[in-house]
Order: sequence, then C-alpha cells, then structure tokens
Amino acid sequence: MLEALNYITLIGFVGQGLFFSRFAVQLFLSEKQKKVITPSVFWKLSLLASVIFFVYGYLREDFSIMLGQTFTYFIYIRNLQLQGEWKKLHKIFQIFLFVFPVFIVVYAYNNGIYDLNKLLGKENIPTWLLALGIVAQLVFICRFIYQWITSEKTKTSHLPLGFWRISLAGSLLILTYSIFREDIVLFLAHSIGMLVYIRNIFIWKKQVREETTK
Repeated sequence: MLEALNYITLIGFVGQGLFFSRFAVQLFLSEKQKKVITPSVFWKLSLLASVIFFVYGYLREDFSIMLGQTFTYFIYIRNLQLQGEWKKLHKIFQIFLFVFPVFIVVYAYNNGIYDLNKLLGKENIPTWLLALGIVAQLVFICRFIYQWITSEKTKTSHLPLGFWRISLAGSLLILTYSIFREDIVLFLAHSIGMLVYIRNIFIWKKQVREETTK
C-alpha cells in the first residue's frame, strides 16, 4: 500500500514539476524582456503536465483534480492552435491528445474501475471538503477560461493581468484544500506557484505604467 502511494505521489510531483516549469520559463523570458509574454513552450508543457496530472487525479480518486484538468486541457490545445504550433505536431499525436481524457475514463468505466459514486463519495473526503476542492478547481479553471476569451478576441495567445489575479485567488483556495486533504503535491506546488503569480502581477503593472508614461 505504501509503495503504491509513493508511486502515485511521484506521478503527482512529475506533473506538478512540469506545471511549475512552464511558469519558470515564462517568468524567465518575461523578466528578460521586461514584459509579460506567452511562449509556445508554456502551452506545450501545460498539455504534457495535464496528461500526467489527470492520471494522478484518477489514481488518487480525486474528482476535483480530474475536473480541473478536463476543463483546461482543451484550452491548452486551442492556445497552441492560435500560436500556429498545433499544426506542427504529427497527426497521430494530435488525435492521441484529443481522445486521451475520454479514453481513460471510458476504459476505466468499462473495466469496472471508474465509479462516479466512489469518486464523489469517498469516506475519507467529507462532503464539505470535496465541495471546497471543486470550488477551488473551478476558480482555478476560470483563469484559463478568461485567458481563452481574451485571446479569442485578439486572435493571439497571451496571459492578461486578470489571468494572474484569478490564478492567485484559485491557488489560495487549493492551498487550503491541500492542507485539509494532506496532499503534499498540491501544497508545495501552489505555495511556490503563488510567488510566480504575484511576480507576474507586478511585471504587468510596471509594464502598464511604462506604456502610459510614453
């Protein structure tokens, strides 16, 4: 049992490591250019991390994590399309990425592994805590919905100021959830992630001030 938990935790850390690396690269390039930018590697790392973290949420039987990854997964793909990077991927890889979330759920359901009642009614996750986790994930999801809407308006993939503000609010909620859930993966990821969000907010504000004074 302990070995299984360690294996699952390792998968979670790999996924969160990739999630963090996307912001590390984005922040490094933004600091270098003195403005908030959105490199294509940000979305590529996001998509890869989402695949891994979806598996982590499933193995943890954590519905809120799976919900969060399902909603944002296709937004990552759309941003790659807006940047013209999606068409550069091999067709087989494109198809795999599109069907992966659906496949893993359908496969597990048909093999008697996936049980919605089990996911929504685990004895070790009280209803109030599950609700907190879902609300936290929904707030976190909203940052990419907001980003997606603003990007569609301009037909360019970018990370607006509102994205970072919503990220900070969602991260605080997930951090609270992780403490009660005793999830070290989520706790460490969002503790560090909040620093990146705050720094990008400062960069954005400085960028706006400089543009208004020109």
